[in-house]
Amino acid sequence: MIGYADQIASDSYLSSLNLTIAGIAIAAASAEAAARGPLDGSPGDATSYISSLSINGVEVLIDGTVNQTVAIPGGQVVINEQQVLSDGTLVVNALHATVSGVADAVVASATAGPSGGNASAVQATTY
Repeated sequence: MIGYADQIASDSYLSSLNLTIAGIAIAAASAEAAARGPLDGSPGDATSYISSLSINGVEVLIDGTVNQTVAIPGGQVVINEQQVLSDGTLVVNALHATVSGVADAVVASATAGPSGGNASAVQATTY
């Protein structure tokens, strides 16, 4: 994360992802997220990139859309998950996997804007 006089730049990168959530294997060669958020709340820029993504050994075609969703047993995987908070802060997650009542995992996350900045490679919560 880098703070400038008028914006925050936040980047996160992870290589060799091997995540198992509720018996579902999620793998990727790399995952990256970047957010650039002006401090005045005006529109910023958020991007993400995942290479060689597979779920249970099956290659996933990434189409580049924001919030691309892939169903998995009991949940979903969201690719290039992006949201804008009420103050204009940008949040981008390269990958967000959830299995209802079991686990919630975010891979390559970047946040930037008036609320501040943050970056993390992996965040996981189990229930």
